[in-house]
Formats: sequence, C-alpha cells, structure tokens
Amino acid sequence: MTDIDTTNYNFLGKSGLKVSNICLGTITFGVLKGTFYECSTQTEEEKSHQILDRYVELGGNFLDTANVYCRGKSEEIIGNWLQKHKRNRIVVATKVRFPMDTSDVNSGGLSRRHIVQSVEESLCRLRTNYIDLYQAHAWDNGTPIEETIRTFDDLVRCGKICYYGLSNVCGWQLQKIVDFSKYNGLNPPISLQQQYSLMCRQSEWEEFMICKNEGIGVLPWSPLKGGILTGKFKRGETPDKTQSRIGFIHQDEKRAIEAAPAWSEYSDNDAYWNLIDILGKIAAKHGKSIAQVALRWLLQQDVVASVIIGATSLKQLEDNMSASAGWELSTEEMNTLGAANPRISCYPWEPIWKVNGPDRFNKFNQSIKI
Repeated sequence: MTDIDTTNYNFLGKSGLKVSNICLGTITFGVLKGTFYECSTQTEEEKSHQILDRYVELGGNFLDTANVYCRGKSEEIIGNWLQKHKRNRIVVATKVRFPMDTSDVNSGGLSRRHIVQSVEESLCRLRTNYIDLYQAHAWDNGTPIEETIRTFDDLVRCGKICYYGLSNVCGWQLQKIVDFSKYNGLNPPISLQQQYSLMCRQSEWEEFMICKNEGIGVLPWSPLKGGILTGKFKRGETPDKTQSRIGFIHQDEKRAIEAAPAWSEYSDNDAYWNLIDILGKIAAKHGKSIAQVALRWLLQQDVVASVIIGATSLKQLEDNMSASAGWELSTEEMNTLGAANPRISCYPWEPIWKVNGPDRFNKFNQSIKI
C-alpha cells in the first residue's frame, strides 16, 4: 500500500470530527527496563518516528496514547514528532486514570484534582496546547462519576480538550455517564475504547448497543488479540520471545494481560485453531493476510469508527493499513467468521435480544437490530 488516498475516514461518533478508520496505537513507543515495556517489540524514539511518518504518508491522522504508556515516554515521543508536523492535521487521543507515581496517594483515579493535574502533564509531554480526545482509561470506584464528567466538561469549555471519551467500562457505567451528561446539559462522551476482536466479543451484548443508541463511536483496542489473530503462530511451536510480546510473556505467564494473553490459553484450543484456518482460507481468496481479514471484520461493524492497531515495524504497519479501504468481506464471509467464534451466550442479554427480532424493528425508533 503506497497511495495516501486509500485510507477511509469516519466521523467519530456523532461529533463532527473525522478520523482515519485505522488509528495508530502507541503503547509500543518507548522502552522501560524491568517493566511490561522492556520487551523486544517496544521501539525507541527514532524508529517510532519512522512509523509515525509512514502512517501519515499512508493517510492516517489518528494517534492513540496514554499517560501511563511507558510512564510518559510514549507521549513524549509523539510530542517531539508533532513539532515537525502540522498539529491541526493530526487527531491526538490520550488517557487518564492510572497512577504515574505510586508513592503519591493522589496519583491515580478520576478525581477533579488528578484529572486537572494529568491533563497539564500530558499537554506538556505532547508539546501541544490542546488534546483532541481525552479518555477515561477505566472506571474509578473512588470518585463520583458526576465529579469526573463535570471536570471533563470544564476542560472542553476552557479549550484544554476538544472531546472526551471512555474506555473499559461496562453497560450500566456507560449508560449512567451518558444520562448524567445529557440531563445536566454537559458535553457528552463521543467514543468508547473497548477490547474488541474475533476473540473478544462480549461488548456486543450491551455496551455496543448503548453506543448505537447514543451515537458513540467504538474504538477497538487489541483487534488482533495481542498478535493471536495474525496467523504467525503455529500449533505445537512456542512463540519466539524476541519476535512477539506473547513470546516475551510466555517466559512468565503471570505477567499476561488482556493485550498480551498467555499462549497456554490458545496453544491447544481447537476453536482458536479452527478460526485461524477459516481466516486463512478467506485471506487466500482475497489475496490478503490473516491479520488484514481480522481487521477488516472489525472495520465492517457499523458501530466501529476506527480500529486501533499497533506497529513495531514499517512492514507490519503497511500490512495492517491495507485493511483500511479498497476491498470488503462479503456478508457470507462476515457471518462465517462470526459463527466461527460466536459471542458468549449470556443471560439475560440473549433472551432480551431474541424477543426483539426483525419484526420488532422500528426505523422511527432507535431500537437495535442485531
């Protein structure tokens, strides 16, 4: 992929902001020894800037980071890069919630104090005077959500941030935030960043239904489930610790997280290998890679605004960006992939949606058709 006009753009939720449908996630920017950020897939500043340059050449305009990514180094790398580019051409998203200084009891959460302090620190590291999308990285049981949302609203009104979004929340939390902002005349959230892939579909039951009803754009993170859906791993083989984060984690699977799952969960999982086989057949039919097909499946979900990818090399970036435009999976292929790893059947969501089938869909009502 070489032409910059082959990247598609979507509105981010019901805001007027347009973003490329492939967002570059930057959790891999920066190296920090003795932490999650020390593995071989992390990139130093020079290589990170090369990836950013190529991403923009390919038409990308949407960067996602967080203050805790490599303890601020990811934001710093982006900030240094932004100095060489037109700031108004790039949509920058970052996050707040987790502590940056574990010795400080107030360094964490979604209190007004912590958010205000954190946004100033992120602005400094990013070397910009505004953040396009400021996201709550996770729910905070320690702070009334009313305090959090009023703080975000104040930051929008004073121009520190343009919009705010949410991440890693469940259905009742998302609806509570939407309703509080709506009925108090506050700026609403425009996005939900949630783990979503062919291997993680739980949010389809409730959170994404709310997003459809309320005009919130979904930003899937870990769309390839930490590399599991790339097709590069082989059954009966142990992942190379120098070639993937999963291989790195495999040395000590107690360090496994959602973005880098334990290989033991999949190495002998027949359902997983069946999905890889199906992905491989569809990929061969289209002349694409398995990763491209897995990304394309997400891009064709109507609730998705932009898919967040990671890239540790230019080749990987170009391969993933090729999912953006110029081809599509058929309805049959979409259904085949969905059936290969269906969303987990849960009560009460399954019966709720079963009794609201096609005969109960009213185009004049914002009911959900699934």
